[in-house]
Amino acid sequence: MRAAVVPAVGKKWQLQEIPKPSPGPNQVLIKVHASGLCYSDVHITDGHIPAQFPRTLGHEPVGEIVEIGQGVRTRKVGDRVGVPWVQASCGRCEWCLRGKPMFCGELIGTGVGIPGGHAEYMVAYADATAPLPERLSYEQAAPIFCAGYTVWSGLRWSDPQPHERIAVVGIGGLGHLALQYAKAAGFETIAISRSPDKDKMIRELGADEIVRDGQGLAKAGGADIVLGTSNSIDAMSDTIQGLRPDGRLVLMGFEAKPLTVHPADLIMRRIRVIGSQQNGPAYLYEALDYAAKGKVKVIAETYPLNEVGRAYDRVAEGKVRFRAVVTN
Repeated sequence: MRAAVVPAVGKKWQLQEIPKPSPGPNQVLIKVHASGLCYSDVHITDGHIPAQFPRTLGHEPVGEIVEIGQGVRTRKVGDRVGVPWVQASCGRCEWCLRGKPMFCGELIGTGVGIPGGHAEYMVAYADATAPLPERLSYEQAAPIFCAGYTVWSGLRWSDPQPHERIAVVGIGGLGHLALQYAKAAGFETIAISRSPDKDKMIRELGADEIVRDGQGLAKAGGADIVLGTSNSIDAMSDTIQGLRPDGRLVLMGFEAKPLTVHPADLIMRRIRVIGSQQNGPAYLYEALDYAAKGKVKVIAETYPLNEVGRAYDRVAEGKVRFRAVVTN
């Protein structure tokens, strides 16, 4: 089968012919129909997220189960499924026993602990897979398994209350979905965007108001929650001045530099900075359901698998608007 292989840290992706895998106990073999290409793939390739190479990445895969391994009871051949980041854990440590396997020291992550979805076929642990809603296409479903799941989890984790205002900084691959989820959930939603050329589209995505920076957010009345979906730590730190008392900045974007927070902001306004990832399968169910009902739509560029290298380059260079999806 064909698969995109990263030979070593910082090296060019290569499309190679490799053996088709077989599912082991409690695993399924999936014929991949679509695989979202996430900026985390860039971080892994560049060595910012530890992984062993050579490796096939891709942690937004969706497809059809074509074979099941021994002991599988929850899935069957023909099921349409997707695979999130967290696939398996030890099941014995404190975090597993507390229902928080994302903190397990023996976590198996899609594309890191086990080969990912940028290939024609992939193996996944059956109980980690999530059935796709019937009304949701493969191309729309794939980015929900990381981007959509991540931003909806972040919003839910911040515990939004009725009448609170939600702001989104970084209207890109994550942010364009965060805007839609916040609006679909019924909140007044503010976009923080430094790009006036995006204003019309941002309004169409559901933003009630657009500001340019944290100072503009403060002048507009502030926000109770800022969803930090930018790749710029400086941009996310800047939004703190626009947080209302008891406000929360939820970090979901990533850059390899420190976040600057003034202690007075933490104390006098009692604000919180919250880290968030994919915080539980219930949130994935909700994220998929919003997309299946047409309340959230992924804006994506699609590429055939034989153009995965070009797709990766465009993501790495920040040229994709907003998600890249590799199809088979």
